[in-house]
Amino acid sequence: MEVLKVITSKREELVDITSMVQEEVNKKGWDSGILFLYCPHTTAAITINESADPSVAKDIVNTLSRLIPRRGDYLHTEGNSDAHIKSSLIGCSEHVIVEGGRLVLGTWQGIFFAEFDGPRNRKVYLKWIPAK
Repeated sequence: MEVLKVITSKREELVDITSMVQEEVNKKGWDSGILFLYCPHTTAAITINESADPSVAKDIVNTLSRLIPRRGDYLHTEGNSDAHIKSSLIGCSEHVIVEGGRLVLGTWQGIFFAEFDGPRNRKVYLKWIPAK
């Protein structure tokens, strides 16, 4: 298992980690298989979406903030219940096909680390499953 370190700078943001993931694939010489990405944080997530237009990531963050406001009638007293809910909705993992040493993503797709309770120093775990 490999670990990527992600440093976030805002309370809520989507950080494009596609190049970091591809660098790890290159460094490890992974050629053909499945790469499993896992976020071990309860107030963050991993998602794949459009990376060509940065306004898409902003729209996702803004819409989630409207749907799940920071202040609400929450029972959790740490002040980050909204972040826990957003994390659960987006999800803590993704898997990506790797073929010929390249991430197989759509033309406009990128891999994002979704921060909902930052800024923080975070981790993403990568598990390589080679093709047989």
